[in-house]
Amino acid sequence: MRSSNPVFSRRGFSRSGGYAGFGAAQQAGGPAAVQGNPYAGTNPYAQTQAAPTNPYAAGGQQNLTPEQLQQMYGAPPAGQQTGRMTMDDVVMRTGMTLGTVVVAAAVAWIAHLPIGAGIGAALVAMVLGLVQAFKRTPSPALILGYAAFEGLFLGVISQVYNERWAGAPMQAVLGTMAVFIGVLAAYKTRLIRVNARFQRFVLAAAIGFILLMAVNLLFAAFGGGDGLGFRSGGLGIAFGIIGVVLGAAFLAMDFKQVEDGVRYGAPREESWLAAFGLTLSLVWIYLELLRLISIFRD
Repeated sequence: MRSSNPVFSRRGFSRSGGYAGFGAAQQAGGPAAVQGNPYAGTNPYAQTQAAPTNPYAAGGQQNLTPEQLQQMYGAPPAGQQTGRMTMDDVVMRTGMTLGTVVVAAAVAWIAHLPIGAGIGAALVAMVLGLVQAFKRTPSPALILGYAAFEGLFLGVISQVYNERWAGAPMQAVLGTMAVFIGVLAAYKTRLIRVNARFQRFVLAAAIGFILLMAVNLLFAAFGGGDGLGFRSGGLGIAFGIIGVVLGAAFLAMDFKQVEDGVRYGAPREESWLAAFGLTLSLVWIYLELLRLISIFRD
């Protein structure tokens, strides 16, 4: 399963991404392949014929939780001792990444950085994000660097919106939290089912949305005003809602990515990729809500 986010494509947690050989063809004498497991084949924690007591055996045991394996075999749960990613790893890395965004945004807000500095920070964040997106391994320095510069941009743009629409940034933050909780609840209760068809539809819709916004920006830059009107009036409200829905769909895909990584024994360092993807999706939702609130306030 290959998952994506609103801006960048990530190689981690995919069958075809080739990260660290996961999902590669079965080697002779190697671990037994497990149908549906994108990490089978070259998983260093999978059962080999020479190690029959390994609790991370191939076969029906691959889908057992770490706690069930520990009860059955007395084996250590996934984490530092096994090198496998856990949900705690994802939560901790996501907290670090989002915390960096919040701190940087607060610094930009308090320092009253000019709009030019915010645009420059956004460009640096985009470059760092692209570099990480095309790397074969996650880099904590790149991800935290992206979070810092993205936070500076968010602090500047939020202050600009707050000066014209007082309280809009706080409303956007609360809305982003509500979307996150709602999507998580819908995903856990399986109201949202992330499958290949769902991903193809979301990716196609996101590409169309981004292209339309780019065209609108060009018309606005060279023709003045609001371009084609995608960011004002009734049409602006419709596209703002579509943007928020797309961000929510990418959040669901990120949740699926994390779930698969934990279930199939992804390397522990890939929790940074999960944090990176979740941060991208939340930033996308926040910006769309900020624009949508400004249209309603007008």
